[in-house]
Amino acid sequence: MDDSELMAIGAFARRTGLTASALRFYADAGLLVPAWTDPSSGYRFYAIEQVGRAQLVRRLRDVDMPLPAVAEVLDAGPEDAARLVDDHIGRVVAAARAAADRGREITADLGHPMPTTSPNSLTVNGPVTAAAIDQVLTATASDGLVPVLGGVRFDAESTGVTITATDRYRLATRTLPTLEPTNAGWSVTVDGDDLRLCLNDLRRSPRAHIEVTSHDMRIGSDTRGHSRCRLIDEPFPDHRGMVDALPAVTTRVAVAVSAIRRSLEATTADLVGLRVGRAHVEFCGWAPEYTETIDATVDGEPADVWFELRTLYPAVSSAIGADLLIDLRGPDMPATIRSADGGDLTTLVMPTRPPADDSIHPLRQDIR
Repeated sequence: MDDSELMAIGAFARRTGLTASALRFYADAGLLVPAWTDPSSGYRFYAIEQVGRAQLVRRLRDVDMPLPAVAEVLDAGPEDAARLVDDHIGRVVAAARAAADRGREITADLGHPMPTTSPNSLTVNGPVTAAAIDQVLTATASDGLVPVLGGVRFDAESTGVTITATDRYRLATRTLPTLEPTNAGWSVTVDGDDLRLCLNDLRRSPRAHIEVTSHDMRIGSDTRGHSRCRLIDEPFPDHRGMVDALPAVTTRVAVAVSAIRRSLEATTADLVGLRVGRAHVEFCGWAPEYTETIDATVDGEPADVWFELRTLYPAVSSAIGADLLIDLRGPDMPATIRSADGGDLTTLVMPTRPPADDSIHPLRQDIR
């Protein structure tokens, strides 16, 4: 294939409606491998023939189809693919009806329009953006000693907006596509407590506007007023440098979010160990009654890594989509927990020392 027929990842992202980070996630998951990767720079390039496949992946993930099912649809013929989609939608509809039976109807109050014509503005999906902010707020510091560590970083560019928080021990970053094309290109750090106060209104706004001025960020919608969030002038930690400096991944685990969430919610242990085998993950807790094994797709070496439950659970519970990729680098190096739909969520979690051998439930010595 001629190099002129290839698109850089940024151009391919704009063409397909996926963020560059989401494309990397789907490449690592084996669903959308670049047509060519420059061996010297690592830059990824895609062919025009891959646009349809990428758009189909995005549409399937928009209806919460898990990665293994997406792979089945991509590999199936037209009739089988349609049947797989129908089967999945049937399960989604059944689950939604069951949830509706248990839930209560929520109505949104009418408000006032918030016009936005500034080049420093974005139009986003309100409920999705509220969820994204809520997800990254789990990585902010709460002691107030260093104000910028209690803030949330917004980086806007033409393909979407990236929302990041870190307390230097944890890091969470979420990328979102915008609802409308934009030429925005700005970065600000916003007070985390102010953002929390905006979330309820943002959840009720299908189309929300984010506008940045010299001293605040304004968040609102066409049917509501806007809220103002203070900006923080302190330099935000170099989170990109932090991620770029990480050593290579030695073990990658693909696992269903629901399975790992159930496992973590079943324990009262302070510490949780992940023992990764050839085709499973075994969870063991600092409590004799807790050991559970779940199926997983594993690429790389077996691993045994421990985390504090209060650190690991927020990274898992805030995941988007049906699946997680857990990238391990060893028992004392940061682990990356990634998930994706149209955008992606990446969380960096620090392991901890394992407890003394006599304080944990005995584990099998054979790692399959």
